[in-house]
Amino acid sequence: MHKESLINHLLSSQLILDESGAKEGSIVANLGCGSNGYLVFKLAEIVGKHGTVYALDIIKTSLEAIKRQIKLHNTVNIQTIWSDLDLFRAAKIKNNSLDSALLLNTLHQSKDKKTMIAEATRLLKPGGRLIIVDWKKVAAPLGPQPEHKVDKELAISLAKTNGLSLIKEFLPGRYHFGLTFTKI
Repeated sequence: MHKESLINHLLSSQLILDESGAKEGSIVANLGCGSNGYLVFKLAEIVGKHGTVYALDIIKTSLEAIKRQIKLHNTVNIQTIWSDLDLFRAAKIKNNSLDSALLLNTLHQSKDKKTMIAEATRLLKPGGRLIIVDWKKVAAPLGPQPEHKVDKELAISLAKTNGLSLIKEFLPGRYHFGLTFTKI
């Protein structure tokens, strides 16, 4: 199955993009973008030439794959950034600069979920949106083991502790939960 088809089979990428609130001229980040960067490139189309998309990941080979795609498609509004999101202030992006940030299938990989959410919050402008999509704690034919999945209520609690307000819960796919927060 093609990557785009697989992503859309598991998750509604359009719903996630809609929840991000991204529009022409927005500054957005996909935190933990992975190697295919599917949503990175979709976001780049949405924000246009006056917007910016940051593709962050801790895996350098993932960022190299994104860079190859940027070059191949001559995309000028995507910047790749190597960062450990479990370290506060590690991402080389200005405080309060993002209109939206996405943590897609990333939070469950964190050893310090509170710090990861704090780092995402630091980057958001007041009124900016954080979209968290992660695996539900249910049996699934793929994805992490149940003990590695994030409890949705924990994600909500950690986000509120970091100064975020829950706007909406949504269902991005059968095996995932979706949460939309705004920075107060």
